Amino acid sequence: MNLRRNLLAGLANSGWSALVGFAVVPFYLKYLGMEAYGLIGFFMTAQVMFQLLDMGMAPTMNREVARCSASGQLRDAGKLLHTLAVIYWCVAIAIGIVVILLAPVIATQWLKSKDLPSQTVVNALMLMGLVVASRWPIGLYQGALIGAQRMTISSAVNMSMVTLGSVGAVLILALVSPTIEAFFAWQAFVGLVYAVTLRKVTWWVIGTSDANRFDTAELKRIWRFTAGMSAIGLTGLVFSQLDKVILSKVLALEDFGQYMLASVVVSGLYILITPVFNLIYPRFSASVAKGDLGELTKLYRLGTRLLASILFPAAMLLAVFAKDIVYVWTGNLQVATSTAPVIALLASGSALHGVMHFPYALQLAYGATRLSLTIYLALIVVMLPLLAFLPLKFGTVGGGAAWLAVLIFYMLFGTWYMHRRLLPGQATSWLTRDVGIPLLISIGAGLLLQFEILDNNDPWPLKLGTGLFLSLLLPALSIITSGELRRLIILRPHGKSTDKLRL
Repeated sequence: MNLRRNLLAGLANSGWSALVGFAVVPFYLKYLGMEAYGLIGFFMTAQVMFQLLDMGMAPTMNREVARCSASGQLRDAGKLLHTLAVIYWCVAIAIGIVVILLAPVIATQWLKSKDLPSQTVVNALMLMGLVVASRWPIGLYQGALIGAQRMTISSAVNMSMVTLGSVGAVLILALVSPTIEAFFAWQAFVGLVYAVTLRKVTWWVIGTSDANRFDTAELKRIWRFTAGMSAIGLTGLVFSQLDKVILSKVLALEDFGQYMLASVVVSGLYILITPVFNLIYPRFSASVAKGDLGELTKLYRLGTRLLASILFPAAMLLAVFAKDIVYVWTGNLQVATSTAPVIALLASGSALHGVMHFPYALQLAYGATRLSLTIYLALIVVMLPLLAFLPLKFGTVGGGAAWLAVLIFYMLFGTWYMHRRLLPGQATSWLTRDVGIPLLISIGAGLLLQFEILDNNDPWPLKLGTGLFLSLLLPALSIITSGELRRLIILRPHGKSTDKLRL
């Protein structure tokens, strides 16, 4: 399959989903208010946390379909797909029932609503259960399509459903009923349409057969790999969502809505991070399989430097212009003022998290699952006391500060701990040169921009022009300071190659 086409499809999917998600938020705030948006934020967090029940089955499906596709026997994956689909649909029904039964308890004992009636919150939570249940099988079918290297099909379906769910919700709120119940009812309908559509498309790609039936032997065959991926997925999800889960408990629903609004803004950074990870992980795996340590090391270091050279300036600009971005986006000065410090903290932490995807991909390429588990567990242990103290004292800003502090610890501890076993001798150079130089350039430019160049009263066209200029200048400065990247970029346009490495 065409690697470039799949990468472009993934970028288009990420970009379009983020663009639509950003575009509809002002309408959600207009028709529902910040407290109801807090419920939407709670739903997004709950939907991610329910992925813990996946138990590694979607990544396993991805792996098995990829193997069958490589051998030219794609139809052989049908039996496993059918077996896991039965489990997925049963789990979906169970999720819906459990959430509906627990809705009154969550509404009164967990969430803190000031203006929304208690029954409205209960109704919204019940509908959330239906939304999560209807979307639950989607992960399995997406895993199968990605394993079959049909990213174009998966992306096309996802982009269509994201548009239908988000734009359709705005129309429902504007023309039918501006209530949170109407919002979640529409999402449940779209989720069911999405799951059914993806199911039909996946079976069309895989191919149906009379031999496809529920088979426990298939489960026995895959359980070891599934268990390993499940453990990594569990700790990874807890780490990435722990702040949101705890803040949904300790903060008022309106404040939690502002925190989730800041998270949505920062999530734009992952438009670049996720496709890059999906591209480098198989390249690392191939180098490990060939035993080519030289190519692996060069790709690891140059890839990190290139990502950091783009990601750190983007995060810096997001932090500096956070208030202006949110004000232009929502038209609400109060919301922009209160969320700007949180965005700055979350963006800084997420930029560090982005470059740490390279060490994580290296661990998976070597099959060092125990290493990944140890690091994630250490991060959770550090994060828990921070989240128990900082948000209670500083509110949403405390949540952002906890995230940044943990990511700083992740970069220092994770770099030291991982490089003791993998690529020994590279830790200092990777941290000081490949990460440190782009980081210092971005921090210096951010401080200069914040305190010397721009004033809060400057017109927005000047700020926009300055930001666009720096978005081109800073990555160029960072790349120029790397001899390897400089040679790679200068030589390749002339058809030359620095060696067998091609980014």
